[in-house]
Amino acid sequence: MLLVETIRKVRLALEKGESQRSVAKKYRLSRTTVGKIASCEETEFKYTRRKEIQYPALGSFIERLGEILGQEAELPAKRRRTIKKIHEDLQREGYSGGYDAVRRYSRTWNEEHRSRKIAYIPLLFAKGEAFQFDWSEETVEIGGVIRKLQIAHVRLCYSRMRFCVAFERQELAMVMEAHIRAHNFFGGLCERGIYDNPKTIVQEIGPGKERKYNKRFLQLSSHYLFEPCACTPASGWEKGQVENQVGTNRMSVFVPRLKFGNLAELNAHLEEQMLALAYTSRHPEFQEKSVFEVFEEEKPYLRKQKTPFLGYTTAERRASSQCLVRFDSNNYSVPCDYAGKLERVHIKIASNNMAHIITPV
Repeated sequence: MLLVETIRKVRLALEKGESQRSVAKKYRLSRTTVGKIASCEETEFKYTRRKEIQYPALGSFIERLGEILGQEAELPAKRRRTIKKIHEDLQREGYSGGYDAVRRYSRTWNEEHRSRKIAYIPLLFAKGEAFQFDWSEETVEIGGVIRKLQIAHVRLCYSRMRFCVAFERQELAMVMEAHIRAHNFFGGLCERGIYDNPKTIVQEIGPGKERKYNKRFLQLSSHYLFEPCACTPASGWEKGQVENQVGTNRMSVFVPRLKFGNLAELNAHLEEQMLALAYTSRHPEFQEKSVFEVFEEEKPYLRKQKTPFLGYTTAERRASSQCLVRFDSNNYSVPCDYAGKLERVHIKIASNNMAHIITPV
């Protein structure tokens, strides 16, 4: 490629009256190039490869290579084959050409099918503006038995104050219980809650940010006066703080493996750990303050409700002749008056062991 500095020197030499022949010899250029510089006002020349590139070596294997590249693009990055591996696989199918043609075609194909890059803008939050919610799965020893538990994570976006609580499963009743406990732990909740699109919360995903939320979950948000906001599908960075919290808690709290007699003891320990981390962690934006100090500043802006929300789900079940109701692969007892009747029941969570308790409405 012809350098801008070389073009400048050629123009100066021609301006001084030197012939094109002498200038071409002086700067080791062809007379055609010197004539091109003299005849136009361009200060930079770039070589552009023609758009339609021919691949005679690939021949009939062009379509097959495009098909392979399309299949590879749908796979996670860790599972994709290298171009060298694709070339070897094509050779097994009868391709006799070289590696370079496969490499050049693959590069062109990727440039044509590459999606537009998304710009990321750091999110800033005001006091009491938003919290983020997410789940993780952790291995804990409960009562001498190693079990995989579902951990609900809540994080206040301004102060970075964190909270987590363990459950058996990821169900609507557990989601509501996690919000109730987070409200009690923080002393209130924010104006907006940011979530993924779990089926327990979001029943239907519409265009843009339009969502159809679970009715019972909307009652929860109405009680605590926060607006639910679901992320764009496959856009975890929209709630990056709680995503980061999941990894941080895993290393600082759940490693080495925790051992407790029951879930109540585990959850009491988790609350203690969240407070300890808040006291010792520096706030990323206000380095001179701890997370807990910034949380104390945000706390007056949280929305607190004196009346607790009744975190239960409802379902229609028929009680058997043995006064049992079947729910979630378990049998639960009800009063004898409901035997053989189809009733709407409340499914609650016990505060001591997280088990379901079903009571007739």
